[in-house]
Amino acid sequence: MLNRIVLIGRLTRDPELRYTSNGTPVCNFTLAVERNYTNRDGDRDVDFINIVTWRGLAENCARHLGKGRLVGVDGSLQIKKSENDGRTYINQEVNADNVRFLDFARDNNGGDAANA
Repeated sequence: MLNRIVLIGRLTRDPELRYTSNGTPVCNFTLAVERNYTNRDGDRDVDFINIVTWRGLAENCARHLGKGRLVGVDGSLQIKKSENDGRTYINQEVNADNVRFLDFARDNNGGDAANA
């Protein structure tokens, strides 16, 4: 079996870094990804996909990424089911194995900063 997903999109917000109870870094962000086709109005619909990164990758993403940055994500799709107050909730996210920074961040002087 194979569970692999590759995405290219822009962050919709700054990444959120936190630590598990045993100290493992985990970073979450949402990626806006345009679909490959246009709708009836000639526009491209956008999917908003939750991404989770772990350990060193999580710390690098939190340190170097921000809202609007273009990234490529390679990982696997995870679907989690939970229940609360008799209602069933399904959460879908991509567990990222690799995140490529596809554009350059701007430094405070308007120049290109190093791509991490």
